[in-house]
Amino acid sequence: MFLRQLEPRTARTTAEVIKFALWPLAVMTVLNRVFIKAVNGFITDDYRPVYQASLDFLNGRPVYTANFDSVDPHYLYPPSGTLLIAPIAAIDYEKSRWLFIALNAIAILIAWYLLLRLFRYTLNSVAAPALLLAMFMSETVINTLVFTNVNGCVLLAELVFIVLLLKRRDLWAGVALGLSIAVKPTLAPLLLIALVRGQWKVFVTALGVPVALTAIAWPLSKDASKFFTRTFPYIFESRDYFNSAIVGNGEYYGLPPWLTWSMRLVMGVLVLLTLWLLYRYYRDDELFFVCTSSGVLLTASFLLSSLGQMYYSMMLFPLLMTVVLRNSVLRNWPAWLAIFGFMSYDKWLSDRWQNVGRNLEYLRITFGWGLLLIVVFCVLGDRYLAARREGRLPFGIDPAWMSSAPDSRDGSPESPPVSSEAATADSPRSRNGSAPMEQKRISVEQ
Repeated sequence: MFLRQLEPRTARTTAEVIKFALWPLAVMTVLNRVFIKAVNGFITDDYRPVYQASLDFLNGRPVYTANFDSVDPHYLYPPSGTLLIAPIAAIDYEKSRWLFIALNAIAILIAWYLLLRLFRYTLNSVAAPALLLAMFMSETVINTLVFTNVNGCVLLAELVFIVLLLKRRDLWAGVALGLSIAVKPTLAPLLLIALVRGQWKVFVTALGVPVALTAIAWPLSKDASKFFTRTFPYIFESRDYFNSAIVGNGEYYGLPPWLTWSMRLVMGVLVLLTLWLLYRYYRDDELFFVCTSSGVLLTASFLLSSLGQMYYSMMLFPLLMTVVLRNSVLRNWPAWLAIFGFMSYDKWLSDRWQNVGRNLEYLRITFGWGLLLIVVFCVLGDRYLAARREGRLPFGIDPAWMSSAPDSRDGSPESPPVSSEAATADSPRSRNGSAPMEQKRISVEQ
């Protein structure tokens, strides 16, 4: 029976052949990243200051004592984050680090599964091994595990938030977001999506959880107030090393402040216009709107804030997965050139052309984030202008040919997550006058 699986009497389908090829590649890549690369570690160690701060917290010693004049990783988590992470210091450093690697790897795997289900794919689809392989070959997953930071858990919180938000489980969605904000504020911009969707209950728990955890941690911490007087101001300062935000590269290359601010303002206006187009014409296409808007918001925060690091790009996986949707803004080669810039693990440092190689390596992340925002704006802007010329604005901005673009299903009859409001709407048309677009996907089985 086993040998028959190796050479069946009937021909394999193309999808089945691809799955058989991708699964071992994906599984072995995951094992290599977790048990070899991550355990080996690297000169950059994000975990040691976290472990030391947790150890100091458990022993009643000051926590916020980092030397901000050095380029070593600093401990920047608030008291609420310290409280959540402190148990990792209950055992010795090496075993604690291994457990933290395992925790983040498991979180990434759960996020991978949730991302599949969010877009209505199963473990039996080609998308499952393809997505798993792509995630664990990316710089963001590799360095999250190798540097041993908490981004894997933050990605899981993002996926849980999106899933629960689409199901209108507002309070629990806020809990997921609040736990991540309690540790680091990376996902805080996603509150804007809950705001424009009128899901106010999200704010109760998203803000209440970190406030409650801070209240618990405050009397247990030796120097909790120093986070707000010393560490918090530093977080908003820009630095010229390990910083791919516009302001970081501007300082590294010695650009005048007016030029740096001009670039940030131009990109900020572009982001606002993009978000307006998404809200005006796609807010009833819930999966597309939430995943695309979240990606735009987070990319803008990485690019325009005081600090943006390459492995933050992990939070953009929901946006990248929208490529399977019929009205995706990522179905073009410039978008994937941008994605290569901030997702690829390739190094562009060159022994022969040192200056060129250094510039390519340092700027590719910044250019990638910037190009992605420009591409999304241009795609939506072109749709808007074409619809206005043709008098189709009252009916939405998707072109007519899009209705016959490739559809995708993995054989599952289930429906995408929709709100109870959408399910009980009296009118077959959306709030902007257009028919609500069905969640459409590329077929990966044919």
